[in-house]
Amino acid sequence: MRIGNINLPAGAGLAPMAGVTDAAMRLLCHESGAAWAVSEMLSAKGWIYSGGKNQATRELLTRLPGEGIAGLQLFGREPELMARAAQELESAGFEFIDLNFGYPAPKITGNGEGSALMREPERIGEIVSAVSKATRLPVTAKIRAGWDETCINAPEVARICESSGAQAIAVHARTRMQQYSGRADWSIIKKVKKSVSVPVLGNGDVRSGADAVNMIAQTGCDGVIVGRAAQGNPWIFAEIRSFLTGEAYAPPTPRERVDMALRHFDLETRLHGEKKGLLEMRKHIAWYVSGLPGAAKFRDSINLLTDAAAVKDALCAFAQKAE
Repeated sequence: MRIGNINLPAGAGLAPMAGVTDAAMRLLCHESGAAWAVSEMLSAKGWIYSGGKNQATRELLTRLPGEGIAGLQLFGREPELMARAAQELESAGFEFIDLNFGYPAPKITGNGEGSALMREPERIGEIVSAVSKATRLPVTAKIRAGWDETCINAPEVARICESSGAQAIAVHARTRMQQYSGRADWSIIKKVKKSVSVPVLGNGDVRSGADAVNMIAQTGCDGVIVGRAAQGNPWIFAEIRSFLTGEAYAPPTPRERVDMALRHFDLETRLHGEKKGLLEMRKHIAWYVSGLPGAAKFRDSINLLTDAAAVKDALCAFAQKAE
C-alpha cells in the first residue's frame, strides 16, 4: 500500500492515542511488526502560540533510533493555523502529517475541534486543502463514522477529504457520541471505501489477527490500524502480520510480557526522565500484566511505589511468580 510517496510494508498500523503513542510506544510496536504509527495529537494553535518551546511538545516530537514510518498528528479548527503548523513541522522528522477529525473527548470537541468537525464537513475540506498546500509531506485524515446516529456522514466527509488533498483516510467506525463504547459499525468503512479512490484504513474492534483479516474481507479496506488492543500488547502487530502473510506466531509468555514492560520503562525514563517516566509507566504496566494471576493486586501495589528501581524489582518478582 502507498500513501503518497510512501511505500508501507505488510501489516497493521498503530493508531494515534493521546498519552500513549509517544516515541517509546511507537518504537516497541514497530519492532513488533507495526507497519507504521501515528504520534499523539499536537495542537496546531498550541504549537504556534508557544513556539514549540514547552517540554511536553519537545517530548511529543521526539523520534527514537529504530522507529519506522510515523505520522505526526495535528488537531485544530483554523485552516490557516493548521497549515502554518504543518509547514513549520515539516522538518520535525515524521514521514506524513495526519489530521485529527475524530478525537471525541469533550475538552477537544467543546472547542469545535476533533470529532466536532464531523458536523462541519466544509471546514474539514478547508483544513485539508490548506495543509496539503502548505507541506510537501503526504497528508492523511482520521475521521469518525459521524457525530451521532442521526449524523452518519463518513462517506461524505471522506470524499471532501480526498478532493481537498488527503492521500489516505482512516475511519474509526464509531460515532463521536459512542466514544469508545458499543460496537464499531464496519459497514461504514465499507461505504467509505466505495466512496473514494485513496487508501482507506479501518479502525475499531480489531483485537486479533483474525479480526484484522475479517475487517479487510468485510469492508475491502486497504489496511487496518490498531489502537487500544495494542496497549500492553505490541505483539498484536506480529499476530496480524502472521495472519496476513502466513508467518508463524507465538503469543508472549508472562516473562516476555514483563521483559517488554521493563524495556518500555527504560525507554520512557529516557524520553521523559525518571519521575515522569514512572508516572507514564503505571498505566502501561497495568496493561502488560492484565490477565495474569494476581495482576489486580500487583497493579495496586505498583501505584504506591515512587522509586523506579523498586518498580523494576517488583516487576521481576511478579514475573517469577507468573511463570
